[in-house]
Amino acid sequence: MGPNLWANADEVAAVILFGVGFTTLLLHKNMIKKIIGLNIMDTAVYLFLAAMGYVDGRLAPIVKDGITDTQWYINPIPSGLVLTGIVVSVSVTALMLSLTIRLYRKYHSLDLDEILIRMQQEEQR
Repeated sequence: MGPNLWANADEVAAVILFGVGFTTLLLHKNMIKKIIGLNIMDTAVYLFLAAMGYVDGRLAPIVKDGITDTQWYINPIPSGLVLTGIVVSVSVTALMLSLTIRLYRKYHSLDLDEILIRMQQEEQR
């Protein structure tokens, strides 16, 4: 492994996490596992944004000691995007879990194939 891989370890970890979440989302039929996979993907995106927004040696964007030149501070936009994304992610997860509970109460299963079969049987009646 070369020096560039270690210099970009945060980005590499984000890509691996995204891949894990994506494969979990695609390959599992259980609704809870799909929700977990989507949350892993969200976390990977937040890690990537935070890693890209951080600049080594710069300060948080709070004016300190009278320094107002922007070259001394990191960009606050990625941090704001991450915080906003986390709030949206929590809301989406809550909605997905509530819909999963309703599906479970109606079809008594969390397996998507089983739910689809039972839905088709209901339509035929």
